[in-house]
Amino acid sequence: MNMKIGIPLAGGRACAHFGHCQEFALVSVADGKITSVTKKTPPPHEPGVIPAWLASEGANVILAGGMGERAQAIFRQNGIKVVCGVPSKTPEELVEAYLSGTLTPGANLCDH
Repeated sequence: MNMKIGIPLAGGRACAHFGHCQEFALVSVADGKITSVTKKTPPPHEPGVIPAWLASEGANVILAGGMGERAQAIFRQNGIKVVCGVPSKTPEELVEAYLSGTLTPGANLCDH
């Protein structure tokens, strides 16, 4: 199974809110293994812009510390699965845990 997972970053680790991050990790996965990790600067944060941008980059999953309900709905409309409440770890650590089924998200870190 091939997928691309987007993760908002601050200091090289997952940040609490996707809209406030300075870069995204785009992690490509093939046959259950990480094949590449690319870091990209997202467009300016405006409603709906980042979900559309990530969809255009081929992402089909986002792992984030938190995001509002509206943003989650926009991601889903763009065909991107949303996982909120992930810990502040490296993209590789998060994706490995996600792929192995051991990622246990906590509470959505964004309550608006």
